[in-house]
Amino acid sequence: MRKFIIGLFVLILFGAGCANFEPELTRIDVQILTEEGINGGEEKIIASKERLMKIQKAFDEVKWSPRTEAEMSRKEDILASFFIREDKNMPERLYQYRIWFEGETAAIISEKENEGYGRLKDEEQVDLLESVLLSAE
Repeated sequence: MRKFIIGLFVLILFGAGCANFEPELTRIDVQILTEEGINGGEEKIIASKERLMKIQKAFDEVKWSPRTEAEMSRKEDILASFFIREDKNMPERLYQYRIWFEGETAAIISEKENEGYGRLKDEEQVDLLESVLLSAE
């Protein structure tokens, strides 16, 4: 009985420790597109914690419309692959974002079901997102 209680206690502690893990953005692969498409553009990797935090802060301000299918009149400016560790014992998951910069706003189409189509309307965050994604590391 004593072993059972100790085992149960350890299991509860282990479960509580795992529940505190927050998803972490670990890297972003960015493809800057041209009118000709992906092959004419530039590719780079963003792995700096500081730059990733700035991008995450901007994405936290996006107003999402889940299950909305949007069609854009032109090709996206950026195709970004977000590498997100959702569980510390599992490999990162990849999520694709197509991003259009339209003056003071940014339009984003996500492949994540709970996001869909989003708009970033905070001009300061749009400028920050654009500069971080487009600048050389």
